Parts: sequence; structure tokens; C-alpha cells
Amino acid sequence: MRLRFKLKTVFILYFTVSLLGLIYALMHLGQHCECSEHDMTKDRTISRLLGKLHSLQGHTKKEPTKPHLPTIYVITPTYARLVQKAELTRLSQTFLHVPQLHWIVVEDSSQRTDLVSHFLEHSGLVFTHLHIPTPQDRKLQEGDPNWLKPRGVEQRNEGLRWLRENIWAGETAEGVVYFADDDNTYSLQLFEEMRWTQRVSVWPVGLVGGMRYEGPVVEQGRVVRFHTGWRPSRPFPLDMAGFATSLRLVLRNPEARFDGNSPMGFVESSFLQGLVTMEELEPKAEMCTKVLVWHTRTEKPKMKREEALQAQGLGSDSKVEV
Repeated sequence: MRLRFKLKTVFILYFTVSLLGLIYALMHLGQHCECSEHDMTKDRTISRLLGKLHSLQGHTKKEPTKPHLPTIYVITPTYARLVQKAELTRLSQTFLHVPQLHWIVVEDSSQRTDLVSHFLEHSGLVFTHLHIPTPQDRKLQEGDPNWLKPRGVEQRNEGLRWLRENIWAGETAEGVVYFADDDNTYSLQLFEEMRWTQRVSVWPVGLVGGMRYEGPVVEQGRVVRFHTGWRPSRPFPLDMAGFATSLRLVLRNPEARFDGNSPMGFVESSFLQGLVTMEELEPKAEMCTKVLVWHTRTEKPKMKREEALQAQGLGSDSKVEV
């Protein structure tokens, strides 16, 4: 677009210079003039315009080409609840500011829902819409704490399956894979930090594990241990939001997946153990000293008044999508 604008500007300047010369010639056709001072002014004007023309031509020829950006493939598990659309909206508004991003949304459902389908179609993002239900014996029951059973395992593995079946694992498979839950908060800087990941890049995560932050501890440019309040002896005591993997690495290791039967806190390790060693981790976010992602959860809405109105036959219109 910029190149087209500059060529248009060059053409306008060239046309203007030619037109000025023609008008001047017609005005003085057949006349004798001793106006050397006016001639000098005219010559200086034309000279300046020609100089501007040559400058624009040179600048156009030297226009640098933008480097190719590896694609960031973001896999997001999601499930039906009152705040689902609000969470997806907030997340999508962030992703719209990230260039070269492909959003893989995987519903915990036996089929694609209309809500998520319509939402993605109007999101303005490049997306893939998948679905797979969580087995009933792995679902959290009402009142269960969030940590009791791993969530989103089947959905993340479904996203990995799609990548492996749809992207060729050759040298051109540039990109990075990131697992972004729909209730977290993400800084735009995080996505540029992860974009050039070679194997597995890591960083701290804020407001997680009952701590201000958890994350890798870096000494002399290498990850040497992890700052965590629970079982630091785990192979990779990282939060799901605290790492990204090279697309090529994922494609070349088809057996790497999340194990839903892992003990509590070991789901991330079950995936990473087959891909990388601690010595190979790539610390980002200023050597893991900056927090660029936070575990934030939307408060579960209280529906007492809605339920009372529904009992009276005066509930909210079910056709209004919330």
C-alpha cells in the first residue's frame, strides 16, 4: 500500500513539473522578455521539484522488505458457561493486535456450538474450530476444586492432532505453539517474546499457585531451577501459560501429548518431557524477570434474581445471546 502511494506521489510531481513548464512556454510564446531574475526563480523552483522527485524515486527503490514472521498457533480449550462469550471476546481482542496468529479453539463438546461458531466467524481472526468432549469420569463435579482433575487435556491434544495432520513437518514449518486458556490475561509483548522459539521458551506466570508468581530461575542465561511453592522436584514445574514450543519440534515428535491420567501438577511435564531437557529451555521476558501473563478468573455470576424472575415466567429473553 505504501509503495502504491509513493508511486502515485512521484507521478503527481512529475506531472506538475511538466505542466508548469508547458504553461510557462505558452505564456511567453512570441514575447521578448528581459526577465532573467524571473527565469532564475522558475529554474530554482523546477530544480527543487525535480530534486524531490529524484529523492522519492530513490526512497521507493530502497524500500526494505518486511521479514517473514513465523506463525503463532494458539490452542485454546473452552467450555460452555455463562461467562464463555465474555472470556472469548476479551481474548480475541488481544489476539487481533498480534500479527500472524492462528487461533485453534477446541470446544469441550460433542459438537460445535452455535455460540462459538458465530463468535469465531465474526472475530476477524484466522481460526480453526474443533470440538471433543471430556470423558465423564474426568469432568469436575459441582463443588469440586479446580485442581482436583486436570482440565482441557483432551482439547489440547485435539489441537495438537490437527496441527500434525494439517501442517507439513519440513524445514518450512516455521512457527510456535502456545496453549492459552480463555480466562487468563496476556500482554502483547509475550507473543513477540515467544515468536522465535527454537525448542521450548519459558517465562514467569503471575498470580498462580497461591503465589505472586511462579517461574524459572535463570543464572548465566540458563534455567537452573524453578520458583514454585508446590513440589519443585517435578520435571517441569511450569504453568500451562508459562511456555511455548517450536512448531517443528511438535510435528517431529508425534508421541508428545498431555497425559490426562498424570498426577496433579504433572500434566505439563507429561508433554514437555518428550521434547526438551531443562538445559535446553530458552528463558524469555528479560531472563524470566518480567511477568507478561497472569492467571485471572472471572467471578462466577450470581443468578438469584434471574432464577426468581424465571419462576414467575419473567426471565430474560433466551434469544438474547450473552
